[in-house]
Amino acid sequence: MASTRRPWESDGVVPESEGGWKNVVAPSAIAFTENYPMPQALTRNGIREIVVAFAAAARRACDAGFRVIEIHAAHGYLIHEFLSPLSNQRDDDYGGSFENRTRMLREIVQAVRGAWPKAAPLFVRISATDWVEGGWNLEQSIALARELKQLGVDLIDCSSGGSVPHAKIPVGAGYQTPFAQRIRDEAEILTGAVGMITAPAQAEHIINTGQADAILMAREFLREPYWPLRAAEELRQSVSWPVQYLRAAPRDAHARVPVNLDKLKSCFEHQHAIPERR
Repeated sequence: MASTRRPWESDGVVPESEGGWKNVVAPSAIAFTENYPMPQALTRNGIREIVVAFAAAARRACDAGFRVIEIHAAHGYLIHEFLSPLSNQRDDDYGGSFENRTRMLREIVQAVRGAWPKAAPLFVRISATDWVEGGWNLEQSIALARELKQLGVDLIDCSSGGSVPHAKIPVGAGYQTPFAQRIRDEAEILTGAVGMITAPAQAEHIINTGQADAILMAREFLREPYWPLRAAEELRQSVSWPVQYLRAAPRDAHARVPVNLDKLKSCFEHQHAIPERR
């Protein structure tokens, strides 16, 4: 999927003359579609370089002040390509069996966990299913989640799809939440539910019924950046308003959320304190 044009502009490959990449890599030399670049199969040295690069990125994220990081192993990007037998047709230690296809992700997780503070959460986003027969599926996701838990992953972010263009995905409200529940129950790891979760009551129901441990949102925040404040008001939950915004807060916000400037300052300083690395 690399070195392609922005989706809102046009389809197709970005040529080198316009800043495109000279080499695009993948587990196997299989193009996503005819309009995408033909990748080169990664060498073992290339895989090792990527593992090292992930660890270095985790260290930079810590130094930059981030307190949660997520390894993106979903949506047809490189790690997902290794997981899925649809895109991984290697015959070495990184292809074929479940153990081999998950090897690079496990190596990345181990490297990142070693470079990331013990107390700082590490998430992994996966596509729980390719939505295509013969592809990556929920049963493999559950097995993978069990192994990632042993390697120090704190939460599995349960998305789906992206490995092939022809998958028929039944998109609808909360359509991926069952993946989060199955992985949570059977792998005994925290999960995040994503996808078409837009209403506060819907999100609250998913948490209260034990379908997932967290709601991870993206597009709804683009539509409504202050969604959490509206959700707190609708669900009658206390939430900390920035002191500069209190004159716009609900009338009882002052009663529900007493403002303690010293406490706010202390929380802010604690939030931005860089924990010691392992």
